[in-house]
Amino acid sequence: MEYNQTVTLKDGRQCILRSGTARDAQAYLSCFRLAHAQTDFLRTYPDECTLTVEQEENELKEKRKSASEAEILAEVDGRVVGSAGIERVGDREKVRKRAVFGISIEKAYWGLGIGRALTEACIACARKARYAQLELEAVAQNERAVALYKKLGFAEFGRNPKGMLSRTDGWQEVVLMRLDLEDP
Repeated sequence: MEYNQTVTLKDGRQCILRSGTARDAQAYLSCFRLAHAQTDFLRTYPDECTLTVEQEENELKEKRKSASEAEILAEVDGRVVGSAGIERVGDREKVRKRAVFGISIEKAYWGLGIGRALTEACIACARKARYAQLELEAVAQNERAVALYKKLGFAEFGRNPKGMLSRTDGWQEVVLMRLDLEDP
């Protein structure tokens, strides 16, 4: 799905939010690995990202052409510093109106408004794709993220006390959240 917007960050810099292209594959993978090394709140570790640049090029091309999925990059000063995306839960009739959301941002860029901007961009893409709901999982200790999602209309619908097993901290509780996208 195509997306393009420029936002002003809290420090006054411009951040370009845009659909990834094949040319972004290396930058995307580098950002992904760095962001995943900097926090224990994400679903994977950097060493678990085994995609090659060529595979990522194809992924980004497919997402850009898709009418139902998106991968949006956050670019500051010409550098990819974060990304977020939506994916369909499944193609079967019973679940095809549900999408999942994921996001990661390099730690040096936390607190500037990129997380909010990327989340809002993904919500807009989910609405454009006509999903009924957008879902996410957040580590309960990531209180800033959970608070942001609630501010943007996501509601908690459950918790999994053994949602993720951290290599360093043991079990992490995961908050299950959803945003209703259908008009009341």
